[in-house]
Amino acid sequence: MAGAAAAAVASGISARPAAPRRAPAGCRARLPVVRAAISVEKGEKAYTVQKSEEIFNAAKELMPGGVNSPVRAFKSVGGQPIVFDSVKGSRMWDVDGNEYIDYVGSWGPGIIGHADDKVNAALIETLKKGTSFGAPCVLENVLAEMVISAVPSIEMVRFVNSGTEACMGALRLVRAYTGREKIIKFEGCYHGHADSFLVKAGSGVATLGLPDSPGVPKGATYETLTAPYNDAEAVKKLFEDNKGEIAAVFLEPVVGNAGFIPPQPGFLNALRDLTKQNGALLVFDEVMTGFRLAYGGAQEYFGITPDVTTMGKIIGGGLPVGAYGGRRDIMEMVAPAGPMYQAGTLSGNPLAMTAGIHTLKRLTEPGTYEYLDKITGDLVRGILDAGAKTGHEMCGGHIRGMFGIFFTGGPVHNFGDAKKSDTEKFGRFYRVMLEEGVYLAPSQFEAGFTSLAHTSQDIEKTIEAAEKVLKRI
Repeated sequence: MAGAAAAAVASGISARPAAPRRAPAGCRARLPVVRAAISVEKGEKAYTVQKSEEIFNAAKELMPGGVNSPVRAFKSVGGQPIVFDSVKGSRMWDVDGNEYIDYVGSWGPGIIGHADDKVNAALIETLKKGTSFGAPCVLENVLAEMVISAVPSIEMVRFVNSGTEACMGALRLVRAYTGREKIIKFEGCYHGHADSFLVKAGSGVATLGLPDSPGVPKGATYETLTAPYNDAEAVKKLFEDNKGEIAAVFLEPVVGNAGFIPPQPGFLNALRDLTKQNGALLVFDEVMTGFRLAYGGAQEYFGITPDVTTMGKIIGGGLPVGAYGGRRDIMEMVAPAGPMYQAGTLSGNPLAMTAGIHTLKRLTEPGTYEYLDKITGDLVRGILDAGAKTGHEMCGGHIRGMFGIFFTGGPVHNFGDAKKSDTEKFGRFYRVMLEEGVYLAPSQFEAGFTSLAHTSQDIEKTIEAAEKVLKRI
């Protein structure tokens, strides 16, 4: 498995037969939008986002920037942010009635498709019993057993409410366990918005071009050391210069918050060796990659077992959730078993546990990851071929159901390489793809996601749209 993982774009593996579906609606050609106005041409309604514009303008008076997470504001791509009304399978519908093929998947959780019927049915039954207990429930045991049996590094797990919270808990844990304070993180990797991690971070920080966040005291980041991703020598130098002081190395094993950037062969192995040699812990942030690259996450896919793992997104099946786990001797530091305190009012709530359980059950079905690999590979190769035909410098890759495309000739091995991308061109591409009914992540510096609900017809339509748009821009 580890050898195959070195290739960012996999060769074609036969797809799992998809369940019969109705022909997708709303596939007619969409016309250019001008100031979100409704126009009629040849008897068809033009693409319009008038209602989205009205709702978003009102939102800007109610919430900072009109959103509850910065990248949703379309700052890096321009144009009108889309306000959505409903989702199902691989599709999303906005408040203006436009239909989109979705490659964001709620930023990763939607691996089996939006609003899955079996997950929804289970949620309805759980809802009848209550939304939150604030006390232990058996569903916590069930999901914990599933996570522990799947993820190689996890012998005990603590559920929380977000990926940020999971990384905050893991950070405190590694410091408590080692008695050291310094950590190493990688430029462009995002581990949530906790103070210690907002140093050369990715995700929305990269999207908005913020160097660091105001309000973070110098003392909070003083112990955070950074290195370029895929540069093991830089990490080795940091260990040499800070002997006996580094508690852990944190990383996304496949970067998703600076665009899709896979590890180079030997990089993860080198980090595993360096941390062991220096008495430090290796922490995989698998909030994105967990249960997406393989049932056991990136660590199963690459054959590298960290000491601690953070998770989120998929394990909550679309509901707010996070988790951190690791070796038993490390996790027994967590209160009430040990002295490291962490708590949460809604942690382990029955709805999130239910959605997670039924999502993971679906992922155990034979052919799941082969299907994701096939459709995602077809998508990436198709878009890159379209770019080559139309004279655009582009590169990209995928692993299973996670992918990325950069508007640069590449290769992209770290955040510095990713920043060479033509972000203005990406913005133009993005906006016109919306008109063609394709919803991508609204930033050059975010990975994309496919799901089991995506069909070969979805992929073909997306590639056709991409070629049309690339010719136009």
